[in-house]
Amino acid sequence: MFTNPDEVSKYLKDEGVKFVDVRFCDLPGVMQHFTVPAETVDARFFTEGCMFDGSSIRGFQAIHESDMQLVPDVTSARLDPFRREKTLNINFFIHDPLTGEQYSRDPRNVAKKAEAYLKGTGVADTAYFGPEAEFYVFDDVRFETKVNGGMYHIDSEAGWWNTGREEPGGNQGYKVRYKGGYFPVPPVDHFADLRDEMVIALQGVGLEVERAHHEVGTAGQAEINYKFNTLLAAADDIMLFKYVIKNVAWAHGKTATFMPKPLFGDNGSGMHCHQSLWKDGSPLFYEEIGYAGLSDLARYYIGGLLRHAPSLLAFTNPTVNSYHRLVPGFEAPVNLVYSQRNRSACIRIPITGSNPKAKRIEFRVPDPSSNPYLAFSAMLMAGLDGIKNKIEPLAPVDKDLYELPPDEHAAVPQ
Repeated sequence: MFTNPDEVSKYLKDEGVKFVDVRFCDLPGVMQHFTVPAETVDARFFTEGCMFDGSSIRGFQAIHESDMQLVPDVTSARLDPFRREKTLNINFFIHDPLTGEQYSRDPRNVAKKAEAYLKGTGVADTAYFGPEAEFYVFDDVRFETKVNGGMYHIDSEAGWWNTGREEPGGNQGYKVRYKGGYFPVPPVDHFADLRDEMVIALQGVGLEVERAHHEVGTAGQAEINYKFNTLLAAADDIMLFKYVIKNVAWAHGKTATFMPKPLFGDNGSGMHCHQSLWKDGSPLFYEEIGYAGLSDLARYYIGGLLRHAPSLLAFTNPTVNSYHRLVPGFEAPVNLVYSQRNRSACIRIPITGSNPKAKRIEFRVPDPSSNPYLAFSAMLMAGLDGIKNKIEPLAPVDKDLYELPPDEHAAVPQ
């Protein structure tokens, strides 16, 4: 949308923008913000930025060295579709105000350095990521932790547990069965109109939506896919995606959650990450004669992901709840193998035909509780290590890994 500060300044004046929302990501992966009046934005704003208290942000500074500097990334600017007053949201990089250096714990800076490292290797100059973040939509969410006990309770009008509930006007049935939400039409699918509104809002902020549908889980589990992007931009996109989804749900009196496993006994919400490497505008993962159309470089990249998968979990699946999702029987990956078409494998090679530009791998492990800037960077580093050291993955397993005989299953790395 914007390429330089002059374009932003002109837009603020020409379009009557009232506020600029200053946004940055904390270490766990949550966007933080404060707002400044648009008329205060001058040339110095784009070079010197804003100061903030880094000691009040999780994972950042100690109180005796708390002052930190925010510098705008104008390419990330988007008009906010939810604020009453016209507001332009801009993502910022974090700097040390004394040295001017980019802050090592700034997740966006980590992603930026990962892209620079990729170019420095000479292997490729661009990494594309296409995350698919699933989510649930609930009507009621309550939780409590006290010194003498704790509880949580969630509810949804579409939840299968409500088939026998008395409801105003009568219970019309039409609830989604456990693991039965892929792809029933309305009225079983209660949320088609809500997803349509989400899609329109996503398109309004610049995301190119490709499809939207009810997911496998009961109680409104959903997935909305949009076009892939380069690493840093893709991480910005997923943060914007979450912001839009949550606020559209909120406007309808509902709660959207990207929690990996909110319901015991039903499918969790993953964030499968499609990824590929390119150089000089050409894709590097395609080779017609390779297994599933994969090049040697793509195979080594897979080898790196599988070799480092246990360590990657710290970045791709960082919460306790993440591990409630990673169990057999719910389409979640628990086996360290790759395979074509196979959703029981840790890495799936989607069927993309003979178009080299569409060839990619899908790492099915991550979930949307992760910090995408760190998760994408970690995956790229693992894949590049595989390429550097020519790490050969085990032979692909083109079987249902959940139904293997015990002797075969014992040989599959977990």
